[in-house]
Amino acid sequence: MVSRELHHVLIAIPLGGEPAGRAFFRDLVGLTEIRKPANLRARGGIWFQLGSRQLHLGVERDFRPASKAHPAIEVDDLSALRQRLSASGVETWEDEPLEDYDRFYAKDPFGNRIEFLQRAAQRV
Repeated sequence: MVSRELHHVLIAIPLGGEPAGRAFFRDLVGLTEIRKPANLRARGGIWFQLGSRQLHLGVERDFRPASKAHPAIEVDDLSALRQRLSASGVETWEDEPLEDYDRFYAKDPFGNRIEFLQRAAQRV
């Protein structure tokens, strides 16, 4: 078996969570929504482009937020994103330092833990 690279990460959302998912990941975080294949649309959820990878929000009927497992999204301007999230009422917090990165955590509208980070050398 040959592994090439990660294609996408899926995080769960509750049934009917698409509007809140768009408001957070598209409108606040700035990800670009991409169209799901026609044969998968009936399942609900949303897909976003994330650099050369994808972030999928998938509907889970027995939804429980992920409090430990999380995606880490590298951004161009960590400070501006944190200010935008905070101004929208999203709580952010820091954890142990990660060498060569500045980072913080937030919860999406469903309580899933999301990490945002930026290489320290790229500070604006």
